[in-house]
Amino acid sequence: MKQRPPAPRVKLRPEPVWEQISRRNMSQNELARQARISSGYLSQLISGRKSPSPDVRKRLQAALEIGQFEDLFTLEYSDDSPHRFT
Repeated sequence: MKQRPPAPRVKLRPEPVWEQISRRNMSQNELARQARISSGYLSQLISGRKSPSPDVRKRLQAALEIGQFEDLFTLEYSDDSPHRFT
């Protein structure tokens, strides 16, 4: 029986998050509030310790007014190499 390769892990890209926070003159706590997540969870997402669910990804994109998935997230495959969209 053929095994499926493991699904990629979605990671939040910290650079665009900090850029948008700075551009909007908001705090990390304000972003967490707008995305309806805790500031601790947002910190874990930014540091790469956690992977956001599809719902959290949508809320973060909306809070930062970022339309494209690849502008805010990257996919990490089991070989540990991030794959960005080009």
